[in-house]
Amino acid sequence: MRLLIIEDDRDAADYLVKAFREVGHVADHAADGEEGLGLALEGGYDVLIVDRMLPKRDGLSVIGTLRAKAVATPVLILSALGQVDDRVKGLRAGGDDYLAKPYAFSELLARVEALTRRPGSRGEETVYRVGDLELDRLSHRVVRGKDEILLQPREFRLLEYLMKHAGQVVTRTMLLENVWDYHFDPQTNVIDVHISRLRSKIDKGFAQPLLHTVRGAGYVIRDGART
Repeated sequence: MRLLIIEDDRDAADYLVKAFREVGHVADHAADGEEGLGLALEGGYDVLIVDRMLPKRDGLSVIGTLRAKAVATPVLILSALGQVDDRVKGLRAGGDDYLAKPYAFSELLARVEALTRRPGSRGEETVYRVGDLELDRLSHRVVRGKDEILLQPREFRLLEYLMKHAGQVVTRTMLLENVWDYHFDPQTNVIDVHISRLRSKIDKGFAQPLLHTVRGAGYVIRDGART
């Protein structure tokens, strides 16, 4: 996912850029409304995160201009102005969502991801790639290099979720809730068993491992030898 953060507070912007990059997304920053508008008009972004109080051009003006030019990129307004009237003005100006400061990054991330799933957004990819590993969600086909890999349905869902979040550490809780759709006992070994089976299928026999265990945190699939 590629994001544009339009925020004049340098510390706040640096925090967001770093946080989004740590979970595997690309984040650019504009320090004022004019710069942000110019970058947004160039296109290529999945979501815009816009502060309301900006130098040179305020956030609502930026959003209004984008909508007037038929730019439909989803916009999340992130502002210290959090009263009901403020939120209503932001949404009526063309914002798709509104989150008041202070906020939790986990909620911001969830809201941003939700915006990309809305009709009219770019939608989810149908093919995921990590290194020489490719997963086709529509045909349910997995290939590494020239070898087709046969997976059981649960293994496929597990790999799909990991590849969707490539480069991001995925916790056991995230896997239980999103791959199994249940709240299992956190001590269950169901994840370990499936991860072991999946690793043997996608990494065994290949020089470069892709599926890594991050001790005390979870799992990550990435192209590279880092562990």
